[in-house]
Amino acid sequence: MKTQKRTLATAATAITAGLSLARSAYAAGDDLIKVGLVGCGGRGRGAALNALASNKGTMNIKITALGDAFKNMIDGTAQLLSDEFPQKVDIPEERRFAGLDCCDRVLGTDIDVILLCEPPGFRPRHFIKAIDAGKHVFAEKPVATDAPGTRMFLEASQKAKEKGKVICVGHHLRFEEKHIESIKRIHAGELGRLLYTRIFFNDQGVWVRPRSESQTEMQHQVTNWYYFNWLSGDHIVEQHVHDIDVMNWICGDTHPTEANGMGGRAVRIGPNYGEIFDHHSVEYTFADDVKGFSNCRHIPNCWNSFSEHAYCTDGHVDMDGHGAVRMYKKGNDTPVAQWGRPIDGHQTEMDVMFDAIANGKEMNLGEMGAIATMTAILGRMASYSGQRVTWEQAFNSNVDLFPPSLAWDADPGPKPGADGIYPSALQGVTREFDLPTRQGGRRRQP
Repeated sequence: MKTQKRTLATAATAITAGLSLARSAYAAGDDLIKVGLVGCGGRGRGAALNALASNKGTMNIKITALGDAFKNMIDGTAQLLSDEFPQKVDIPEERRFAGLDCCDRVLGTDIDVILLCEPPGFRPRHFIKAIDAGKHVFAEKPVATDAPGTRMFLEASQKAKEKGKVICVGHHLRFEEKHIESIKRIHAGELGRLLYTRIFFNDQGVWVRPRSESQTEMQHQVTNWYYFNWLSGDHIVEQHVHDIDVMNWICGDTHPTEANGMGGRAVRIGPNYGEIFDHHSVEYTFADDVKGFSNCRHIPNCWNSFSEHAYCTDGHVDMDGHGAVRMYKKGNDTPVAQWGRPIDGHQTEMDVMFDAIANGKEMNLGEMGAIATMTAILGRMASYSGQRVTWEQAFNSNVDLFPPSLAWDADPGPKPGADGIYPSALQGVTREFDLPTRQGGRRRQP
């Protein structure tokens, strides 16, 4: 884990000390940085807008290629970007690529940087292609949905280091002063020894895209991607990974040694909700028996929280993902330190990345992103199976969720039963932690 600590120290130094790194040169022949976007959904559009606004719009950046599985998403994104930054967009029809091969076609243009904001299941394979093509990469979190994909991403990240390519991963909390400063003080021992953490991603849930009669199974799953493990990894991986990464960060930029947990589907059951759970509760164990208590839930009309909390022998820290951070000494209800959120980390991560690209500075957060993703996958394995799962068991798993063939008429894997409901994992029965019975139908207790 020493390499991991150096990588993350590099990110913090870059943000707080003027980006005083130097290594990989940007060699575009002029100062224009051409950017391609793959994945034109909400997060892709947000990342592209943040890229164009880098350093308050002073960077010489243009979006020159778009890719998505669906043409309407591309055209909507092109219009939005053109409306917001008319001088920074050059996306003619011949550089708008729709289909499952869109990443290959975007990489075939003369871009310098690619933003990978597609459904996470595609990300490891797209990342490998981007590095092989010699591009700088922004990869949204999570970086994979299973252990083989995580290992693929790690290997390609190492190759990117050797090539001197800038790699940023979309853990925006890593770039927010409130988290940087408070965790720095935890690590400095200002609150004594760390005992445990609590982390939450509880909210109402996300969009649902019902199946249309004309869709193939692959088309439906890619459209409604959030609800299928090969595409999203379940919400513990797709969303809660933000808090899980902060947990790892608080615990010394390392990963847990094991996990046990529980979860299930309480209300999100039906043909439109795929195979994922709507709640998970996981206990992670780190070195020195430090515990991490993880809870995430997608159920309406419940208590919501996007937050991380660190408890030490002499005090604690409460971190609101969208708000302030407050540090308390033991026995004192008045914060001894607090930080607001004047700048959103989504913008800062792009500012840092494009500064590194333009000025030949080193930045590679691939390992950090992969370890956060793998920690989330470990939690899913424990939650799905009901078993104690070690880091080694999880990381070395060969269960590959990605379909063997990728085409609109190909078999994506999960199948609905006669009632239209997809099977989900069943604790005490599921042993291959990620793979419920595939023949379809509602899972029932034996």
